[in-house]
Amino acid sequence: MKKILHIPNYYNPHIGGIEQTCEDIVNSLKDNDVEQRIICFKDAAHSELDKVDDIDVVRVGCQIKVASQSLAWSYKKYLKSEFEEYKPDIVIFHYPNPYVAHFLLPFLRKNKNVKFILYWHLDITKQKIIGKLFDHQNLELLNRADKIVSTSELYAKNSKFLPNFMDKVVIIPSCVSIRNVDKDELNKAILKIKEENKDKKIVFSFGRHVEHKGFQHLIEAAKMLPEYNFYLGGKGPYTDELKNKACGLSNFKFLGKLDNIDLEAYLNASDVFAFPSVTKAEAYGLALAEALMHGCPAVTFSIKGSGVNFVSVNKITGLEVENANSKAFAEAIKKILSDDELRNKYSREAKQRAYSLFSFEAFKENINNLINNM
Repeated sequence: MKKILHIPNYYNPHIGGIEQTCEDIVNSLKDNDVEQRIICFKDAAHSELDKVDDIDVVRVGCQIKVASQSLAWSYKKYLKSEFEEYKPDIVIFHYPNPYVAHFLLPFLRKNKNVKFILYWHLDITKQKIIGKLFDHQNLELLNRADKIVSTSELYAKNSKFLPNFMDKVVIIPSCVSIRNVDKDELNKAILKIKEENKDKKIVFSFGRHVEHKGFQHLIEAAKMLPEYNFYLGGKGPYTDELKNKACGLSNFKFLGKLDNIDLEAYLNASDVFAFPSVTKAEAYGLALAEALMHGCPAVTFSIKGSGVNFVSVNKITGLEVENANSKAFAEAIKKILSDDELRNKYSREAKQRAYSLFSFEAFKENINNLINNM
């Protein structure tokens, strides 16, 4: 039986793209002949041993965050214990996480028989100066890796680091987790949304309100398209600024953090999914993949080197326009919403692409093939 040690930043119930991917990997391997264990940070000063779905989770207390990086003074001690007592056969490390990489690399050097899977979610792009400090560390991680996982070939080929390691790269698109919700409650919620909008078409978007998500362009598009209703779910440090930008706009509504039923309802009731991210910090776009699975045609910006334009394909599952061009974004939304035949075509293609590439079943098969070949 293979022992696998997963090393994400955080883990369930913490919400985030990397955390969700790690949980999807864990769930994908439950039917395989493996033992699994997780070490991660905890948003509290004290550490604890937890269990999630019968999997041991070591949560190391975090004292501070610097430039989005969690720091824990006792992390090295706990990681050392995992190598000396748990003795993993395979380590799956989710990057970026340079603080943990600093402690992990010496253990990987010492334990040469441990197979190392480097799950490369994205390059460090936001903190450009800080990011350069880790170039040597990145190269050591990539050289030590037995396999490197990227969520799309498009991102891998345009990464600062991965093109020189393509012989190790395995492409595994992240999957969309199906939410189990009460069907009657969901239908009521969908009906309520449609009744509130009467004959107006709906443009929906959701995600954490941070600058690279580009939601200001969605607001600009709403100003140009008063005939449609725009809804934005989620919240974050940029929420207040976005609300100021949308002040007085009658066709733009902030929904806040959505529960599962309301999120499913808006995805089902909407006519277009707007995904206005503008930088490579958006490496993939799980929310975008989820919208496609619900048959929502998407409007995106063209982001050089991002997996966003792999998830949704221009003129197949929606439309892609010049980056950060609010006017072009609005025109693309209008083009889809004013042409029922085109919208229905994109909707069918969106579902087909999502179920073939982004379903849990496809992800599970890819992950098990990866582990079985280690």
